[in-house]
Amino acid sequence: MLKLIRMEMKKQKLAWFYRGAVIATILCAGFMFLIAYTEGGGGPAFGSVADIAYTERGGGPAFASFVDALSIAGLLCRAIFIVFASVLLSRFIIEEYKNKTISLLFTYPVERKKLIMAKMLLVLALTFGAMLISTFITCISILALNSHFQFIPGKPEAGVLLHTGIQLLIQTLSAACLSLIPLFFGMRKKSVPTTIVSSIIILVLVSNNSQGLSLSTNITIPLILGVIGLLIAYLSFRNVDKTDVA
Repeated sequence: MLKLIRMEMKKQKLAWFYRGAVIATILCAGFMFLIAYTEGGGGPAFGSVADIAYTERGGGPAFASFVDALSIAGLLCRAIFIVFASVLLSRFIIEEYKNKTISLLFTYPVERKKLIMAKMLLVLALTFGAMLISTFITCISILALNSHFQFIPGKPEAGVLLHTGIQLLIQTLSAACLSLIPLFFGMRKKSVPTTIVSSIIILVLVSNNSQGLSLSTNITIPLILGVIGLLIAYLSFRNVDKTDVA
């Protein structure tokens, strides 16, 4: 399987993905800083000590806590790369079916299911890696900026940061698995737009905020959703060895 994944990596031109991931990370960090600046008033309150980081409009600090700030950063990064994953799925699988170029790949003396699974695992690895690195860089940027501008009340505690980091890791893994679900819908009609639109629907459902809580807030729920994501992705190609390329 690793050999198939390496072969797929050599076949696909991923420079666009790496560039996009870098740009997305910069935008995430910039957006978080923009939130801190605008919510913090951008004036006297911005850059004062955390305990009095209130806006002139009578508001509160830019973020309620370090957990709040890092969770928002993680959610933003996951949302962006769920869409990135749908583009990868479209390029690696859907477009090859649509253009019939997948037929050449299926002439290899390897089970079709393994070939598709190798593509899917590559998408999973790229998505998870990009989400994880982007989240880490964005969170580090927040902590570094806060040490100077102090837009988050209190001081970062090692225990809190560690617990939040573990939560973000689990949520990132879950989101990467969920990002494979659009393959199921895209394979039904061999449609790139369907794949991308379904990814947007998924990120809206996962990120949907209701009274301050989202589906990704609880640790158990992301784990269950991640398993569901993998199962649905598997359903999309479970019969690929028995079906013709259409």
